[in-house]
Amino acid sequence: MNTYDYTTIQLNNLNIAEQVIGTGEPILFLHGWGANIGLLQPLAQRLSKDFTCYMLDMPGFGHSDEPPLAWTVYDYASFVLVYMDYHKLEQVHLFGHSFGGRLGLILGAQHAHRINKMVLSDAAGIRQETPFWSRLRLNTYKSVRDLLHNIGLNLLADTLREKYNARYGSSDFNAVSGVMRQTFINVVNENLLPLASQVTVSTLLFWGDKDEDTPLWMGQKLESTIPDAGLIVHKGAGHYAYLEQLAETARVMTFFFQQD
Repeated sequence: MNTYDYTTIQLNNLNIAEQVIGTGEPILFLHGWGANIGLLQPLAQRLSKDFTCYMLDMPGFGHSDEPPLAWTVYDYASFVLVYMDYHKLEQVHLFGHSFGGRLGLILGAQHAHRINKMVLSDAAGIRQETPFWSRLRLNTYKSVRDLLHNIGLNLLADTLREKYNARYGSSDFNAVSGVMRQTFINVVNENLLPLASQVTVSTLLFWGDKDEDTPLWMGQKLESTIPDAGLIVHKGAGHYAYLEQLAETARVMTFFFQQD
């Protein structure tokens, strides 16, 4: 979904696409990896009668510039604070989907004074244990690749890398290149579960029980780890549970954010 309304602002020498709609208390919306404002708008439009909804394409996504070098998830979290400061937002409610959920965990743990309440949908951030044979395959590949480089067969090493990535790399990994590929590696290798126990923000979790990208057990783990958290499971929904159950998500979020 690349056709959507937005305006452009400049933050840290980057052109950033954003859209701000509605009136009332502010909600900051953070999209998932590979997504953009367009996938946030349906939910924001439903909430905009009660809240001011701030949406942005994170650097490297949608219509925003790529970061100048490979970022970590902590760099993105810091950038969110820069965005909030630009709009003079001392405190916001936060909605984060998938990758945006990673940022929510960091902000809720390390910058809780900037977050009022938080809703995370199918949040990423918990690393799954890699099967033994997958680890063995990866380590073997790296050994052969490095050996080829060491003996000067760089072209062959590059060919091996391309074939390995094409066969075993995830769709998200293969969809990006350059600085965003290393950024992806940085992001997915960061285990944020230890931060979950440090989140002091009241948190509501939405999850699809058919989510294959961030399985339901991850939501259950976050619910049991975040001190003040509740989990709502959308039956039959996948990784975009908040969109598949849009009306219910908006209704519950409105109630949750408006309670003292």
